Amino acid sequence: MGMVGGGNDAFIGAVHRIAAFMDGKIELVCGAFSANREVSLQSGRDLFIDESRIYPDYKTMLEKEAQLPEGERMDFVTIVTPNFLHYEPAKLAMEAGFDVVVEKPMTVSLEEAKSLQETVERTGKTLCLTHTYSGYPMVKQAKAMVAEGHFGKIRKVVVEYPQGWLSRLTEREGHAGAAWRADPKRSGKSLVMGDIGTHAAHLAEYITGLRIEELCADLTTFVEGRMLDDDGSVLLRFNNGAKGVLMASQISAGEENAVRIRVYGEKGGLEWANEDPNNLIIKMLDIPRQIYRTGNNYIAPYTLSSFATHNTRVPAGHPEGLLESFANIYRNFTATVMAKKEGRTPTPEEMDFPNVYDGVRGMAFIDTVVKSNQSNEKWTKFEV
Repeated sequence: MGMVGGGNDAFIGAVHRIAAFMDGKIELVCGAFSANREVSLQSGRDLFIDESRIYPDYKTMLEKEAQLPEGERMDFVTIVTPNFLHYEPAKLAMEAGFDVVVEKPMTVSLEEAKSLQETVERTGKTLCLTHTYSGYPMVKQAKAMVAEGHFGKIRKVVVEYPQGWLSRLTEREGHAGAAWRADPKRSGKSLVMGDIGTHAAHLAEYITGLRIEELCADLTTFVEGRMLDDDGSVLLRFNNGAKGVLMASQISAGEENAVRIRVYGEKGGLEWANEDPNNLIIKMLDIPRQIYRTGNNYIAPYTLSSFATHNTRVPAGHPEGLLESFANIYRNFTATVMAKKEGRTPTPEEMDFPNVYDGVRGMAFIDTVVKSNQSNEKWTKFEV
């Protein structure tokens, strides 16, 4: 793989590299690691990249890599830049013949997202979007149980993502990650919904298999001097008639990354939390609560789904966290890309990672939330 962004002065690039390398199937061979030439060079040297393949910018990287023989050039590019630098490198990469992994949200506008969808469909390349929480085994188990009708028709979805790291004006305190996220020119229309609300919305749709059709949103900027919203609450209406509540907040002082989802159907419900990801709590009418655990070989009818077992890496009792979830996304993406190269159809388990269509829905979610917040109407249609 090649990498755009992710230099020594960045956080998420290192997470991507650890995840990509976990299965021993991906090698980092080139990169344009920073807009600062010296930072990019030093970052590449620290990663033992051949200096001739540490590029000054992504356009040069794509041009030079495309000229190399197929066995030498990169196979795909990972884009780990601020939001405003997702669209162009992703589009150019696919048009140059490379598959793409990109951080979320996919772009800064719905128009750009739709353009990437058109590029995927035109070029036949694979785009993977790193909505990390969908990579956890127990999230995949939850999705499988909903799809099997274990809970009956879904009626209620409650999903939340509270953080506290932006309770102060962190972007003015020398924090680079906060600075670009709070800048509408680099982040997009919404801080809280673009950064973490899209994770919550994707998780709700991923587990339930439903689609948000309408919403009613309330966004607030609590920290004085901040240019974008830092807290939001959204009422949701899904395409089967289910109702939902989504809360995303970056001023919930004392919280870390407390993602949590509860789904309720006619016969029972489920609960999953990022801070205890190996557990999936099942709550059925008239019987005691059950806890499904990652890595266990349960007997029927409690057998874990093939999607959960496919994405489990260690024996039961050993914690699997964010890095493993990230790695599952990379492994499934890689398997899909290799299957296409080999002329075979990827398995459903291999194709189980967020794609360009999830990216379009993510941008539509942000657009609709902002539109709803600015409107006096109670409900705003979710339009993709």
